[in-house]
Amino acid sequence: MYLIGLTGGIASGKSVVASRLASHGAVVVDADALARQVVEPGTPGLARIAERFGPTVIADDGTLDRKALGAIIFADAESREALNAITHPAIIELGNRLFAEAAAADPHAVGVYDVPLLAEAGKGRPARYDLIVVVHADADIRLARLVELRGMTREEASHRLNSQASDAERLAIADVVIDSSGTLEWTLEQADELWEMAAASAHSKQPE
Repeated sequence: MYLIGLTGGIASGKSVVASRLASHGAVVVDADALARQVVEPGTPGLARIAERFGPTVIADDGTLDRKALGAIIFADAESREALNAITHPAIIELGNRLFAEAAAADPHAVGVYDVPLLAEAGKGRPARYDLIVVVHADADIRLARLVELRGMTREEASHRLNSQASDAERLAIADVVIDSSGTLEWTLEQADELWEMAAASAHSKQPE
C-alpha cells in the first residue's frame, strides 16, 4: 500500500481533498472518526476514561459526555496528557488495522490517513507515510471561511485557528502542498494530479 498522510488547518479544504481522493478509489481513514470509535460504549477506551476521570464524564445513556470531559481537560494540561495516553494508542492501533486490511485486499491500494493534527502529533503516527500532503490556505482566508461558512464570530474563529499548529509548522512537514486559496475547481485539479501520482507510485511500489 502507498500511504498518504493528509493534513491541513481548520477550513483549509482538507475534507474536500480527502473526498476527491476517495472518489478516485483511495482508502480514506478519518482520524476524527477513529477518535469517536475508540470511546464508544463498551470499549476499553471509555472504561479507562471513566476510571481516570470519574463517572461525571459518562452521560446517562452510557456515552462519553464530551462537554464534561472537555471542561476538565482544557483546564488542565496533565489531564489532557492522561486522556491522550488513553486514546492515542487505541486510535493508532485501529488505524493500522484498517490499513492492513485494505493492503491485504489490494497491495497496490492508495491509503489516505485524514488527520487534522498531524503536525501536532509528532511521533504519534498510525503507520509509516510514503507522502505527507498539506492542504494550505493562508490564515486570513481560513478565518473568513469560518465566519462566512460556519457562522463563527471572528473571535471564535481566531481562537480555533490559534489552537492549532502554525502554517509554518505544517508546511515544514509537507512533501506536497495543495494550494486551496483559489477556486474549488483549482483545489480539485490539484487533488486529481495528486491521485495520478499516488496511483502510479502505488503500482510501482513493492508490496511489504
